[in-house]
Amino acid sequence: MEIKIDNLENIHLAAKEFVANMGTSKVFAFYGKMGAGKTTFIKAVCEYLGVEDVITSPTFAIVNEYRANNGEPIYHFDFYRIKKLEEVYDMGYEDYFYSGAPCFIEWPELIEELLPEDAVKVTIAEQEDGSRSVSF
Repeated sequence: MEIKIDNLENIHLAAKEFVANMGTSKVFAFYGKMGAGKTTFIKAVCEYLGVEDVITSPTFAIVNEYRANNGEPIYHFDFYRIKKLEEVYDMGYEDYFYSGAPCFIEWPELIEELLPEDAVKVTIAEQEDGSRSVSF
């Protein structure tokens, strides 16, 4: 499936469409170049799911936990600064990935061997006209 984001004004429509097509999947691995819009899109998805907290990339914390409006946790990971897989083991990644809560992962390339088999690969790419495509 592919969702096109023409501009930032319609990112929330794209987030709504993404959530409508998440199905029963819980772990989403977001691939894309630096600046492609991974954090911005995950933020829009979290907002659509009812998160009222400030949503930022967990670059230094590795994981941020948010609460949806129904009280359910949502986990947002950024593995950009991971140097060794031991760091991911030490943070107890399995507790998150297998919690049944939505997990949105930036820079999954660095921990690919730890992703659950049913993780959904999401690719965000900038197009020549500046729009973005989200495919999964």
